Amino acid sequence: METGILPHTMMSRTHLTVAPLLILVMSVFRGHTLTCDPTEYQMGDQCCPKCPAGSRVGIDCTERRSTFCLGCDKGTFMSHPSQSIRCYACARCDSGSGVKIKTACTATSDTVCEPLEGFYCTNAIKDDCVEAQKHSSCQPGQYISQKGTALRDTECSDCSDGTFSNGTLLRSCQPHTQCESLNLQQIKPGNASTDAECGEQRSGALCFIFRLAERHRKKKGMQTIPNSSLKTTNIPMKKRKGWSLCKHRDSSSVTGEERSRINEIQLDAGTYV
Repeated sequence: METGILPHTMMSRTHLTVAPLLILVMSVFRGHTLTCDPTEYQMGDQCCPKCPAGSRVGIDCTERRSTFCLGCDKGTFMSHPSQSIRCYACARCDSGSGVKIKTACTATSDTVCEPLEGFYCTNAIKDDCVEAQKHSSCQPGQYISQKGTALRDTECSDCSDGTFSNGTLLRSCQPHTQCESLNLQQIKPGNASTDAECGEQRSGALCFIFRLAERHRKKKGMQTIPNSSLKTTNIPMKKRKGWSLCKHRDSSSVTGEERSRINEIQLDAGTYV
């Protein structure tokens, strides 16, 4: 049996027959490639409408019906049209993280959190505060140079010489009391956190100063130091606005209650003098 070789013309005809077939097959597959609209999603060989914000896909569409959508359950949301079968869980504002609810969650929007009162946000995503910290407290000897907000911490500055603050003053520290301007002697100098203490001493005796503030106390029914209990002797002194009487008494006989009353009067001096 003889084995022959196909003529060149026959091989060319075979190639020409296969080529149109491949082109036909490719055209068929190309026809099944879908390009869905942005408001749709592909399901098999169809483009199904997406469910609107506030809902999720319950059943995909078919040739005979459209997509069946279900509303988001309570505590969940969907902010945009989607093909998702589940809505997203609403965020929680945890007080342990220093935040509280600013805007409650709805079917179409997530919860928005903000810092608690007296806190500032340290971790934010767009308008939502995820975590916040308490404002810093200024120390004695400092004043609040910049009050804290929901976005930034409190800023503190040191008191300058001749002024003091307990840490709660805003914008500036308070000047020390000038004892000399009150015709008093400085008993204890002031520092950055406390005011100067003033008094008047004569030959080892303590001079008690009673001002108009005591008159105001009497009018308001507040307790004053009974004159009879002091066993004092009047000492003339130059009268000034706000002062009424100076009494002489040995300092060793001063009681704790009387000392507290004297301190109150001295603290009020800056207001009434």
